Amino acid sequence: MLIFDSPRKFLCRQNKNSAHTQTVANISESNNLYISVCFSTMQLKSCCIYSTGVISILLLIAGISLVLTNVFPHILQSVVKKEVVLKNGTEAFEAWENPPAPIYMQFYFFNLTNPLEVLDGDRPAVLEIGPYTYREYRPMEQVDFQENGTKVASVNTKTYIFQRDMSRGPESDLIRTVNIPAITVMEQFKDNWAYANLISSYMKSENESLFTTRTVGELLWGYEDPLLKALKLLKPNLDDVFGLFYKTNASNDGEYVFFTGQQNYKDFARVDTWKGESKLDWWTSDECNMINGTNGASFHPIITKNETLYMFSSDLCRSLYALYEEDVTVKGIPGYRFSPPSEVFANHTVNPANAGFCVPAGNCLGSGVLNVSLCKQGAPIVMSTPHFYQADEKYVQDVFGMRPKKEQHQTAIDINPLTGIIIQAAKRLQVNVFVEKMSYFSQTGNVRTVILPVVYLNESVVIDDASAAKLRKIIVEQQVVENIPFMLIGLAIIMGGIFMFLMCRQNVPESTTAERQPLLSS
Repeated sequence: MLIFDSPRKFLCRQNKNSAHTQTVANISESNNLYISVCFSTMQLKSCCIYSTGVISILLLIAGISLVLTNVFPHILQSVVKKEVVLKNGTEAFEAWENPPAPIYMQFYFFNLTNPLEVLDGDRPAVLEIGPYTYREYRPMEQVDFQENGTKVASVNTKTYIFQRDMSRGPESDLIRTVNIPAITVMEQFKDNWAYANLISSYMKSENESLFTTRTVGELLWGYEDPLLKALKLLKPNLDDVFGLFYKTNASNDGEYVFFTGQQNYKDFARVDTWKGESKLDWWTSDECNMINGTNGASFHPIITKNETLYMFSSDLCRSLYALYEEDVTVKGIPGYRFSPPSEVFANHTVNPANAGFCVPAGNCLGSGVLNVSLCKQGAPIVMSTPHFYQADEKYVQDVFGMRPKKEQHQTAIDINPLTGIIIQAAKRLQVNVFVEKMSYFSQTGNVRTVILPVVYLNESVVIDDASAAKLRKIIVEQQVVENIPFMLIGLAIIMGGIFMFLMCRQNVPESTTAERQPLLSS
């Protein structure tokens, strides 16, 4: 029994109970401290976890808002609009004043292979010969800023240097084609019996016929024509030299006044006046006489796919327009391809707006051809696209050797939509002559009424490597700026994922603590 135990045993048992009590007390105090630390740590973790969630939501909202409002693209476009202006010191002005990219002009002649048969009424047969390639230099000269820098006047001097290594043959190659000076004179006097007989007799004495054989250089840049030389005795002011591009080498087509784009970015390089006039006077309607758009060498920045690009061409003596066709990439630079639709040169029955191009009024040709005799000193010149591409099938069938192909004969302009810089372009035009039988001129024989092709030109340019490198850098900057909102959205998604992961892991320390507490108190 416990009452009979010895005093020593009792004291030992008492000491043992006291030690056990002290140990339990110490463990309890340690446990409370551990719980306090764990609680503080859990509070800190919870704060961090919920902060992560809140930040992810804020980033997501910010990213979506920036995408919907297009803030960064608008900022970028504002910067570009301010930079792309014709004023001293800007890259846009330097490129406009002296284009850095090499420009080439290629000529493809149509050699007539059956002249005698044509005079007997057969269909003309032609053989395409070319290219004859020229390097084109076209700096803007006599630059004069006007009206507080909102306009700039200049002349566009063009110089052509023959490139033998890029040509089919030398400029001395012979081409048989229609005698344009002769047929021009015949057209002007075809209704005057007296003059017609006089001119016809002179042509017979000089062995002048409806067709002639000349060198490439002569046909392009000019030669002294015997018929014109004889007529000069009657008309001293008449120029006795003829060439398809006579007086255009190392020369210009008149003074232009352009808008600089300072007031409105869409007016960048837009033609205000040409040769001191704000409209033409060759055509029979005000709409057709309008001078619209740029000269085709420059375009305003921030171009959209649904935009209509207007251009004035002195070669065609009219304005025209181009529409978006497809996306392209040139030297790693994205661009939009614009090209003139068939409606531009369509007959008035297809496009009533073109009725004004019928000269004289009511005298309309078919689709795809344009009578420009009024602006070519009365010569019966008809312009078209090469091989009558997009023209009425009649014109293709009238001449053996016409093989229109979109890839080779379409005019196209590839433009970087942000900057408006042309990254690649090809202007393709064909010079034709309207040929018909004239009763007072035996030289015309029994020739069919036909639009006979003489030559077509391909004026092309591809952005140079140095300019392409600069533009690629701008494109990269554009992509970075425009993708900032998507970067924020991506970061928000990543942080949201981290938040969910931490939330799932948050319960693990709590269960571990709950298991440890009973063990410590037992």
